[in-house]
Amino acid sequence: MLDSVMLEDSIGDILRKARISVSATLESVAAAAGLSTADYEKLEDSGRASKAIQYQAVARLLTLDAKKLERISSGWLPAPVDLSLWRELRVITTADPEDGMKVHAYLVWDEVTREAALFDTGFEADLIQKVVDENQLQLKHIFITHSHGDHVAALTPLRSLHPKARLHSSSKAAPAESRNRANDFINLGSLRITNRDTPGHADDGVTYVVGNWPEDASHVAIVGDAIFAGSIGGARDQLELARAKVREQIFSLPAETLICPGHGPLTTVGEEKANNPWFL
Repeated sequence: MLDSVMLEDSIGDILRKARISVSATLESVAAAAGLSTADYEKLEDSGRASKAIQYQAVARLLTLDAKKLERISSGWLPAPVDLSLWRELRVITTADPEDGMKVHAYLVWDEVTREAALFDTGFEADLIQKVVDENQLQLKHIFITHSHGDHVAALTPLRSLHPKARLHSSSKAAPAESRNRANDFINLGSLRITNRDTPGHADDGVTYVVGNWPEDASHVAIVGDAIFAGSIGGARDQLELARAKVREQIFSLPAETLICPGHGPLTTVGEEKANNPWFL
């Protein structure tokens, strides 16, 4: 089992993101919550409220689901994931050497051919290379979910270590031969990798879906910051686009699909449909 990891976003983080996206004032959200402006600011900063929050009114103003919002505030976490079901999947968590922010990279490979694919790079190429070496893998592909710095920080050293690895990205800055195309699929031994556009948090946001796992393990969706357990990546003025793309491209996958986000715990499509307050 993968041990429980704290949610990427506290209730305060969710409220702040939503307030900014709908252009609500601190004063209006505080009034809806039944708090003073000062107490509401503390809630956003700390994730803790000095008294009971009026969730229905806040959720209505911020276009969130009140019951799910209250569930997050009460300490909801997705059920721990048994990663032994996906024997050839590794979560590699690295930290920003300056501020300690953690970000996940994911490594998958075919059991027979030992051909591997990396999804995002995080900050530390050495940690990724260690897993590659320990499992005697051939890194054939590097997939980028979006080009924000924390997700590509180690890209240059990894490409130096693996110059023949093919890069996949939806960034307009990427070479034409590296850009994802609709309906593309990549075979990695018996595994099959497809891509789905999920912009909103980032213009070049993309989700990669890995299927055909041995022993009928469910699909794996590597989503970057399109969605977290209980939240989404900040979308500011593209909130409705971000939500629409998650609904169309991620929530359309089977409920048991494993969601591998850039930050926070692993989750599933079913868990997020039932518990993520950004989706009514």
